[in-house]
Amino acid sequence: MSSNSKRRSSILSTPHSSRQPMDKITMPTQLFGENVFSLSAMHAALPRSAYDHMKEVLDYGVTLDPAIADVVATAMKDWAMERGASHYSHWFQPLTGVTAEKHQAFLSPIGDGSVISEFSGKDLLRGEPDASSFPSGGIRSTAEARGYTIWDPTSPAFIIEGINGKTLCIPTIFLGWGGETLDKKTPLLRSLSVLNQQALRIVRLFGNTSAKHVTAYLGCEQEYFLVDRTFYLQRPDLVSVGRTLFGAKPPKGQELEDHYFGAIRERVLAYMQNFELELYKLGIPVNTRHNEVAPMQFEIAPLFEEINIATDHNLISMEVMRTVARRHNFECLLHEKPYAGINGSGKHNNWSIMDNEGHNLVDPGKTPLSNARFLTVLAAVVRAVHLHADLLRAAIASPANDHRLGANEAPPAIISIYLGDMLTKVVKSVISGKPLEATRAAVINIGVSVLPPLPAHDSDRNRTSPFAFTGNKFEFRAVGSSQSVATPNTVLNTIIADSFQFVADHIEKETATGKDFNKVVHELVRDLFKKHHAVIFDGDNYTEEWHQEAEKRGLPNLHNTPQAVPVFVAPKSIELFEKHHIFSHRELESRYHIDLETFIKTINIEALVTAQLARTQIVPVISGYQMQLAKSIRVTKEVLGDFQTATQMAFLKQVATGLNELLDKVNSLETEHAKANKLVEKLPACAKAYQEKVRPAMDAVREVADRLELLVDDELWPLPKYWEMLFLA
Repeated sequence: MSSNSKRRSSILSTPHSSRQPMDKITMPTQLFGENVFSLSAMHAALPRSAYDHMKEVLDYGVTLDPAIADVVATAMKDWAMERGASHYSHWFQPLTGVTAEKHQAFLSPIGDGSVISEFSGKDLLRGEPDASSFPSGGIRSTAEARGYTIWDPTSPAFIIEGINGKTLCIPTIFLGWGGETLDKKTPLLRSLSVLNQQALRIVRLFGNTSAKHVTAYLGCEQEYFLVDRTFYLQRPDLVSVGRTLFGAKPPKGQELEDHYFGAIRERVLAYMQNFELELYKLGIPVNTRHNEVAPMQFEIAPLFEEINIATDHNLISMEVMRTVARRHNFECLLHEKPYAGINGSGKHNNWSIMDNEGHNLVDPGKTPLSNARFLTVLAAVVRAVHLHADLLRAAIASPANDHRLGANEAPPAIISIYLGDMLTKVVKSVISGKPLEATRAAVINIGVSVLPPLPAHDSDRNRTSPFAFTGNKFEFRAVGSSQSVATPNTVLNTIIADSFQFVADHIEKETATGKDFNKVVHELVRDLFKKHHAVIFDGDNYTEEWHQEAEKRGLPNLHNTPQAVPVFVAPKSIELFEKHHIFSHRELESRYHIDLETFIKTINIEALVTAQLARTQIVPVISGYQMQLAKSIRVTKEVLGDFQTATQMAFLKQVATGLNELLDKVNSLETEHAKANKLVEKLPACAKAYQEKVRPAMDAVREVADRLELLVDDELWPLPKYWEMLFLA
């Protein structure tokens, strides 16, 4: 079958409605959390004393008593088996950026040829997967295989349903034999602990003596693309690296802006409804769904949850979205930039902090200028982001996110804070000492008599800002769609906890000498805003003028991953993380090495796929088309004699010249790739070569191939085209 015949067959077979109707329509309230060993499930299954202890662990972060592990394990096993689970797994988050699991049966032989179901407190508390093949960044050698998974009781166990059975998944941390962290969850939990300690000091200083616990909350928006699976399987680039390495811009892309918030197609909506029900069963409160800007791009967003649970839920959601997509003959693409020339996908990280009594520390209230605690917290956040903007950039660095940052749908690599008109005026007032005249909230007069006036927000939103204040939370917009949010939030929690500590230390020291509390706070807030206001920018972050201004302000502009990840091992970063016991120096070095290795491996695969696709699929097609054109011109001359074929000859020459250019570019790519690989023992130099030489060489191959795609007979082109993948569903 010819390439085009395969594509045509895919087009004709593409279903335009769901082939996976649900057996019955179930209301979310009927099944929400049914596959979660939640507090309510514990209340029904545990003795009162064990339940009370687990509630304190979950609500206030008290240390787990190992003595109740057997009680909890038995109840958890009985609950899971009643729901059809035959196996359990310690579910963890290694430094691959995805999740890992090893399934074990609830079986134990009893000596007479039969078995019983068994799951002890020891099984619950600790597992021992082989750690040798997970990334360690030099902490461990391949021969050192022992690693431990240890139960995280603050994140509830859950059941994953397979076609032929169910598995109980127990969230855990992952450590090496010597106690080094080999995962993303452990540092996140450590950062939450130090944030709680330092935030409680702020809460106490401002008069609240009853709050017991403070934690960060996360609302994590998730963008993604769908592509028909028949097209996906004909794209080796999508299958291998998650993005298209070739593809000419289609006549219609997102220019008409007609996809954003448009009516959701029937087949896509059926998919959304299906995976949402699966998420509801897992207690994931997905709340919003809509079309995004690009064709076949979509977004879901959950309600806010405690940040550790929200991180787990986002990872679970991504896996469920992929699994359910295949039932609908879709592939869910989570890559930050699966298609060139149209919007990529992010994961907006909406962060807030709240005490156990429900007080949001980043809620300005009705009069932010007179809300001393809010202004103190705001000043601490501004200080944290200004001092550690490079760390925030490093936390979201990846080869995939490099394609997205700075494009029209994502903020640039320069980290700045958007506060909005009202708060910016407040900050300027605090710095200058000039009073800000209090104003009542404005109203929007709609001009329609039957509709009431609507209250206006204090400021508009700024979608170009990487770190924006949006009413009662901060939105870190630069996180990539495929990334785990654990690392960005570990960094965010840590730098803000460090600023809280600085603020609390200063206030306690000054007031201990008898100084007036209000005066101390006022002077501190003004001093912090004065020193760190350079990071505040409310304008268009895309403009060249801002890039020039940011350089004048001394803000870092780390364009790509090889430039960004060394920040993790900079002296000030090591001092920060060791001070708060988030990472040891050795653990930071390991993550630095893993990030560089991942970058190199990713671009290596992309380069190999680019060269192979060009040589084995694209070049033969162009060569064959060139032959067809040459034969056609020769036959035309033979039949028509002196018939003028100059225009046809010019077209043939255009194709032939393009073929030569493509082969030259592929040769150059392979040369640069070989040179970069010789540096593999020197990670920074190797990563730099891949960034500065191999990536541009890949782009050069693509530029020629995409140009030829628009010249070659559509009957011959081997790869599904952009217009097919983006508009046929």
